[in-house]
Amino acid sequence: MDKQTALYVTLNWIAVFFYVLATIANVWGIVFDRKKPESRSYWLAAAALVVHAAAIGHWWKIVGHGPYMAPSEVLSSDAWVTMAAFIVFIRKFPRIRPASILVFPATFLMLALANMYNPGIRSLPTTFGSVWLIFHISFYKISLATLVIACAFSVFVLLKARSHPPQWLNKLPDANSVDLYAYRFAGFGFIFWAIAMLAGSIWAYRSWGRYWGWDPVETWSLMTWLMFGVYLHLRHFFRWGGKRRRGCTWHASSCH
Repeated sequence: MDKQTALYVTLNWIAVFFYVLATIANVWGIVFDRKKPESRSYWLAAAALVVHAAAIGHWWKIVGHGPYMAPSEVLSSDAWVTMAAFIVFIRKFPRIRPASILVFPATFLMLALANMYNPGIRSLPTTFGSVWLIFHISFYKISLATLVIACAFSVFVLLKARSHPPQWLNKLPDANSVDLYAYRFAGFGFIFWAIAMLAGSIWAYRSWGRYWGWDPVETWSLMTWLMFGVYLHLRHFFRWGGKRRRGCTWHASSCH
């Protein structure tokens, strides 16, 4: 491993370390109702985000393209966008902060998994130079972030439905409000996913002369989008409630 790659891997593991610290402080603060550890967990997450951004920027400079070729690049950037989007959301909507108890570990697990792959340098094909590819990838990653948050709130709804829910769930709004958050974030993800597929179709047409090819990636992407569409429509037009609604969210999330 050369020095440049070693620095990239080291920065990633430092980011994982800070994400883990943030997760521990966050769980401690939320579960045991300790405001100071919870408050510090967000600062630790922000510090991890800065180190993580430095790692992505460093690797971008080395390979000469964005983080969307090798599995390590993709997972790492997915984790970064998820955490960055969540921090933006909690500043705008402070009531969703308890979702960090699931978003934080999801982020560090994605980055830790990324570090398990060999970060080999892959040359960028000529067809990958389109601006439509950038839109395609960017909106997919934003969609991922919103859907992770939606899944977190779906878990909270399930926990609140238990006969003896954990006490820390009292920090959240009532079950209907939590379910509404899950629905709205899933809606955001659905819209961003649609934009990503549209941008990808335009990119495919300009690169290969076709809008759709029905390869496994395209097909699975469409299936995921349709599953979330089914959930959103059943929720809105047929007023599905209870376990059926939450089950639909989980099936759609599993496709993702």
